[in-house]
Amino acid sequence: MTPEREPRPRSPRGPAPTARPPSSTGDIAIFHQILHDGWRLSSTTGPVPAHIAGRVLPARVPGSVHLDLLAAGLIPDPYLDRTEEELAWAHRTGWHYTLTFDAAAPAPGERVDLAFDGLDTVATVELNGRPLGSTANMHRAYRFDTRQALRCGTNELVVAFRPALEYAEEAERELGRPHNYPHPFNTIRKMACSFGWDWGPDLQTAGIWKPIRLERWATARLASVRPLVTVGDHGIGRVELHAEVERAKADDDSDLVLAIQVAGRQAHVQVPAGNTSATVTLEASDVALWWPHGYGDQPLYDLDVELRDAAGRQLDTTTRRIGFRTITVDVAPDETGTPFTVVVNGRPVFVKGANWIPDDHFLTRITRERLAHRVDQALGAHINLLRVWGGGIYETEDFYDVCDERGMLVWQDFPFACAAYPEEEPLRSEIEAEARENVTRLVSHPSLALWNGANENMWGYRDWGWRAELDGRTWGHGYYTELLLRIVAELDPTRFYAANSPYSPGHPVDQVHPNDADHGTRHEWQVWNEVDYTAYREHVPRFCSEFGFQGPPTWATLQRWIHDWPLTPTSPAFLLHQRAEDGNGKLERGFAPHLPRPTTFADWHWTTQLNQARAVAFGIEHFRSWWPRTAGAIVWQLNDCWPVTSWAAIDGDGRPKPLYYALRHAYAPRLLTIQPRDGRRVLVAVNDTDAGWRGTARAERQSFDGHGKDTAVIEFDVAPRSVTHLDLPGSLLEPDAPEREVLVVTSGAVRVVQPFLEDRELAYEAKALTAHATAVEGGYRVDVHAASFVRDIALLADRVAPDAEVDDMLVTLLAGESHAFLVRNAAHLDPAELTAPPVLRTANDLCRPS
Repeated sequence: MTPEREPRPRSPRGPAPTARPPSSTGDIAIFHQILHDGWRLSSTTGPVPAHIAGRVLPARVPGSVHLDLLAAGLIPDPYLDRTEEELAWAHRTGWHYTLTFDAAAPAPGERVDLAFDGLDTVATVELNGRPLGSTANMHRAYRFDTRQALRCGTNELVVAFRPALEYAEEAERELGRPHNYPHPFNTIRKMACSFGWDWGPDLQTAGIWKPIRLERWATARLASVRPLVTVGDHGIGRVELHAEVERAKADDDSDLVLAIQVAGRQAHVQVPAGNTSATVTLEASDVALWWPHGYGDQPLYDLDVELRDAAGRQLDTTTRRIGFRTITVDVAPDETGTPFTVVVNGRPVFVKGANWIPDDHFLTRITRERLAHRVDQALGAHINLLRVWGGGIYETEDFYDVCDERGMLVWQDFPFACAAYPEEEPLRSEIEAEARENVTRLVSHPSLALWNGANENMWGYRDWGWRAELDGRTWGHGYYTELLLRIVAELDPTRFYAANSPYSPGHPVDQVHPNDADHGTRHEWQVWNEVDYTAYREHVPRFCSEFGFQGPPTWATLQRWIHDWPLTPTSPAFLLHQRAEDGNGKLERGFAPHLPRPTTFADWHWTTQLNQARAVAFGIEHFRSWWPRTAGAIVWQLNDCWPVTSWAAIDGDGRPKPLYYALRHAYAPRLLTIQPRDGRRVLVAVNDTDAGWRGTARAERQSFDGHGKDTAVIEFDVAPRSVTHLDLPGSLLEPDAPEREVLVVTSGAVRVVQPFLEDRELAYEAKALTAHATAVEGGYRVDVHAASFVRDIALLADRVAPDAEVDDMLVTLLAGESHAFLVRNAAHLDPAELTAPPVLRTANDLCRPS
């Protein structure tokens, strides 16, 4: 039986009934019987360990096989030490999910559908021994008509999963194409990073990963609703609601009514007999505009949609929450090339972004509360856009709801990454179905800014040696330039579509390189892979949608998950949690020009974390200094999906790394930075606020012990949302003793500090910092005082308490200055532990004199 798309579950969801609910037909309403409790799990095929084979376990739905095995105590935590290697048997194991439930038989004229919002991934569904259908796409929902199989009374539902890897390998033998990682993730529609990535584990999930319900309805239902929301002249909001209607009987000759209501306005349209689609339009004057964070408020409106029969009885209803705004991307060619500037409500926005990966490899553990906390962390670092990367998923309703509420813009990749994708069947039909479903599902969210066809696949075609292997076969180009473009144009014409990231808009992939700095988006990976982070300044991209540098997770996260103590960078379990090719080698080559080689693991840990933070901040300041030529920076990456050495600012346990605080400083609304221009160094003032920034800056060259060598007062006037370059007197840039002097420019609370040499060459003074900690409500205050120049002060508070978190980090003090840190935690600590290494760290103590 052909499954039907179910783009979004409706509510309310009630308890499972044992008999037909009186509302199922009498008052023409849809009734949901939620099927989440009572599932059982058992293995069916594959190299299953003896202590698991033959066992029947309780299963959580929505859920995952690994989590059920963990809950039953049959496997260690998959993230612990080297457990991932021990669980490779699960890659080739089949599973049965079985549920016994009570239900009433279908009434005359009633449809009873079994609706799965998501199955991971290759499954067959049987009800009472009768096959209902099969699935092979994690990114789709499925709906099956149960009328021929459902019994009055007890029913048995079986969902049988076969190994996704075996399915992908079979498809590869026929449709194989190049891919960047060992498994053929590009021949199956499953989250690509489920098969492992250079920051993620190879723990191939299986299970019922989204809600499931039995749905009873009669006459007709809303199969999908798709509101296109725009704002016209004079602030008039417009909603064009497209609805697909499914009728219970193919020959139904009844008229229906589709009605909508929003912002106190109502509209309706007749759905003539036999029609299965309708459009109703409503305009509302003086609507409040939705803005991204930092630009205004985020007013949201409930859009109520109702389907009625000709007598006015309600058949189905749903609600979408919308915001009135316009979003586009300016790619009109200019004197430099092709810009890529996000424009919201007519105003250009510099994107201060971060790439987003699934927040847990086991997706069903990701709660709305967890997403809200993570997005709040991003906002705390002044991030205004999250790019949902193409090796993950189409993000969830909870994710988008949270972003809608907070003004976090979202760039959504279609799920294609780092591989050539066959354009033949059966893959092509699956891709079209999933794309249509998810564009429809997400179109109502005001935070959704743009669609992107894939991650790095055009770049891969140009540079990664695919062409010889492809030998003229398809590789996904038709998806990115035709199919997905057409689907977005048809279903969501209110948003911009980019074919890939990186991508040169308007230019064929064979004519202009997709990673050309002058055109569209660029990924900057020479830094990290090959060259020092100072090489960021060698390119001025129009928009940098990926760049980053690695660093290890926080100390408490390491202690929780890795037990090869005493740890070294080459401990076996530590290396399993470092997935990048030559990752540790790149870390060490990355800090070598800047910081001395550490002699202990504690110093290595701090050195690599500090260098990660500095490298990324260096790139961000460079990109921001070139606004509006450079219109955005999206750091790789915000978050992790497990405990790992990676590019993330927030580690797998949700703890901010030093990089997080560097993002907060580098993405601050107002920034002073010293940058090269035309062979000289200039002061760049960046004003990313709606108010002008006018005042004076005090520039001083001083010795580490605080003696002034030269000063200047610089007047400036920076218009809103703009950048100004200011000359620095030459005497400020010519130190007498570069190893003992620093240049500092201050305007109010905004400051830039720049030594004249790398840390390893600086003559830091011994005992330059003193500290004292006192208990305060909710934690501890740590007061530090600098007797001499102290750079990048950090409190790694999680080293003494896993829940401890400091309010700021990477604070630099001049001689005679003080600063108070606030550490929040629940447990009692010895305050002295917060006042010295390895908790209180600085760049100085890595370079301390002997």
